[in-house]
Amino acid sequence: MKMVGFFALLGLCIVVFSVGYRFTVGFSSQKPSDYADTGPKFDIRTHLGGHLLAEGIIYGPTGKASTRFVADMNGTWDGDKGTLAESFRYLDGGELQREWALVMGENGHFTATADDIVGVATGEQSGSTVRMKYKIRLAEDAGGHVLSVTDWLYLLEDGTIMNKSEMRKFGVKVAELVATMRPVKE
Repeated sequence: MKMVGFFALLGLCIVVFSVGYRFTVGFSSQKPSDYADTGPKFDIRTHLGGHLLAEGIIYGPTGKASTRFVADMNGTWDGDKGTLAESFRYLDGGELQREWALVMGENGHFTATADDIVGVATGEQSGSTVRMKYKIRLAEDAGGHVLSVTDWLYLLEDGTIMNKSEMRKFGVKVAELVATMRPVKE
C-alpha cells in the first residue's frame, strides 16, 4: 500500500511541475507587457490593413508538420472597427474562408469575432507584438473539436509579421501554427 501512495504522490508532483513549467518557462509564459518597450510599434489598424499574403505550416500533436497553407488576407478599417477577410488554401486542396470583425478598445485592447470562433476573442497590442486568445471550433470533417488558441504576432522591422499559435484541448497542446504575413505591394 505504501508503494501505491508513493506513486500517487510522484504522479501529483509531476503534474504540478508540468503545469508550473508551462506557465513560467514556455510559450504560455510570455505576457504582452514583456514586449511593451519593443519596436516597431504594432497597430492592427495599420499592420492588418490592406492586402496581406500569409504562408504557414501547422504542426500536429507529435510535432510533425501536418499541413501547409497560403492565405490571402484583406483588412479594412473605419475608425476603431475593422474586418480581416482571410482565404486559406491548404496543400491538400482544402480551402477555408474566415472574416474577423475587430473592434479596438482602450489601451491597445481589442475584441474579435468570426463564424468559427466560440464567443469573443480578446486581444492586446503591446510594443511590437499582438496577443489574441480565443476558442475555435474546427470543421466537422476535422472532428468539430473546440480548441483554446493563444495567437502571438510579432512585427519585424520590414513590416513582415511572424505568427506563432498554440492550440490546446483540455490544456494539452494538440497543434501549433507558424506563419509569416507580408504586405502585398500593389
